[in-house]
Amino acid sequence: MPLLDLDLVKSHLRVTWSAEDQLIGLYQAAAEGAAASFLNRQVYKDQADLDAAVTAGTAGDSPLVANTEIQAAVLLTVGHLYSNREDVVVGVTVSELPQGAHVLLWPYRVGLGV
Repeated sequence: MPLLDLDLVKSHLRVTWSAEDQLIGLYQAAAEGAAASFLNRQVYKDQADLDAAVTAGTAGDSPLVANTEIQAAVLLTVGHLYSNREDVVVGVTVSELPQGAHVLLWPYRVGLGV
């Protein structure tokens, strides 16, 4: 189950049409997966989903419910994927914003290694 409702993601993107819902859903799934990978833990939409995963034995180590920082990081990543649909940008100056997704996720990351 997605961490965020599609309507919230579309509001963040300022998209009011439904023609790109499938594409936005793909970007959302990728952003949520990237956040979970960076955190080295499973992330759940709410406590009920977390409890169900714990009961099923699929929650993994140190699971958590998506807080506002994780939700915001997912939205930032979806926005990036939606706005930059290619690996390369030609003819423009770009730079990563200093307060991006990783800054929001870093305090919740576990299992830091080399």
